Amino acid sequence: MVGARVSERLGRRVLHSSLVEALAYPHGVDRYVELVRPLLLRDDVRAEVTAVAHQTPRSVTLTLRANDNWRGLRAGQSVNVSVEIDGAWHTRPYSPAGSEHAAGGELELTVSTHPEGRVSRYLREHARPGMIVGLTQAQGEFVLPDPRPERVLLISGGSGITPVMAMLRTLCDEGFDGEVGFVNFARSRQLALYRDALERLPVRHERLQVVRGFTRARAGAARFGRGHARAAIGDYAGAATFVCGPPALIDTVRTVWGQDGLQPPLVEMFTPPAQAFDTAGARGNVSFALSGCTAANSGLPLLEQAEDAGLAPEHGCRMGICNTCSTRKRAGTVRNIFTGVTSGAADEQIRICVSVPVGDVELDL
Repeated sequence: MVGARVSERLGRRVLHSSLVEALAYPHGVDRYVELVRPLLLRDDVRAEVTAVAHQTPRSVTLTLRANDNWRGLRAGQSVNVSVEIDGAWHTRPYSPAGSEHAAGGELELTVSTHPEGRVSRYLREHARPGMIVGLTQAQGEFVLPDPRPERVLLISGGSGITPVMAMLRTLCDEGFDGEVGFVNFARSRQLALYRDALERLPVRHERLQVVRGFTRARAGAARFGRGHARAAIGDYAGAATFVCGPPALIDTVRTVWGQDGLQPPLVEMFTPPAQAFDTAGARGNVSFALSGCTAANSGLPLLEQAEDAGLAPEHGCRMGICNTCSTRKRAGTVRNIFTGVTSGAADEQIRICVSVPVGDVELDL
């Protein structure tokens, strides 16, 4: 393994030479190298799957070894993962679940599948050791602060467990001597991710308390409430709180914290919140310059308007995370549906899944 790493670094030095760059014009060095040595790329991040496990019938857990272009991550951040399916690359965002101090910089991704999840289903059914995937550098502000708080409360639901699991493992690896509460909800015990790990960790870390709830275990099963927080960390008022999961869980925690007059929790959402769009008050037209068609602005996000016009733009998460749908806006003003921020700059890249036109807009589609 050490010899392979040394060989890889030497090869990458050669790839950075101006002569090699000139010879590879116009496609670039990496497009040729990846045909022979997918990990030995000059600029792009690639990772090899080194292990595959199935915690539940609806998930797959991958251990990845990234090439030397990978710059590491902070626990809680996400990465965009690209997978080649039937000759085309598809990209989806995932949050690694391993410690940021993992040995050898290994990454652990746990992917939950659903019926329409093309990439997640492909990974569950076809991922094998030796498979190569594309990665972006880590991104996001859902991270543990420095210095670490004295008390930490981590709350998650469903697949939202992955970034807070990374936070928990990071704290444990650092020998964190503060108090940690961990609350997680899953549909059932059979579908609960990281069951074994969450049983082992409290044995080794006496100031860690884990509370799990199963929302479909029985009729009237409880959702999140103050009792869960108290069971995990006692007086939760002074704890730095991190929440990841479906909108309903996040809204409930925010409501409770607001009623109690507490500092709002830091949140990460894996599914887009319900949106109400002003379809009646929409004005102007959307022009798809490369396709030569124009449609009346319906008030919906530009991705949906493009699809309604018969186009098929590249897209992934539909949440403004993975950046797959990024498109050049030639002219016009758009509003981000999550932040409400408007932008009227010409020739800018926008994520059309979360951008609504404000009047006339022209896109490179």
